[in-house]
Amino acid sequence: MAFEKSVTLKDCDFTYEISPSIKKYTLRDNTFEQTAVGNFQLTRMLEEVPNSNQGFFLKIILNKDLSGFKINITDKSGLKLVNIFKEGSNKVIQEKFYFLMDSLVDRDIFTKKA
Repeated sequence: MAFEKSVTLKDCDFTYEISPSIKKYTLRDNTFEQTAVGNFQLTRMLEEVPNSNQGFFLKIILNKDLSGFKINITDKSGLKLVNIFKEGSNKVIQEKFYFLMDSLVDRDIFTKKA
């Protein structure tokens, strides 16, 4: 999956774009880690029950020049992409995803459009 200027996950209500006022130090302040190739990566476990270790992995990667990014939600193994936005399923996990993304929007890392 290539780095994109904007990302819409399948069946998600919003499209996310990189904020024009994004800063590298803001990424580090928000627990993004810098990879060996210089990209910035955030990984979170989306779980219905906290600390149950039963859920899906969210991975957000921004390239090193902050011009593109990827968002992946995978199963626990990290190998298979998962659609958490299917109608009638994973309401708690969807809410946790939206909460995390809204916090990143509030910190000028992303912008969102309906």
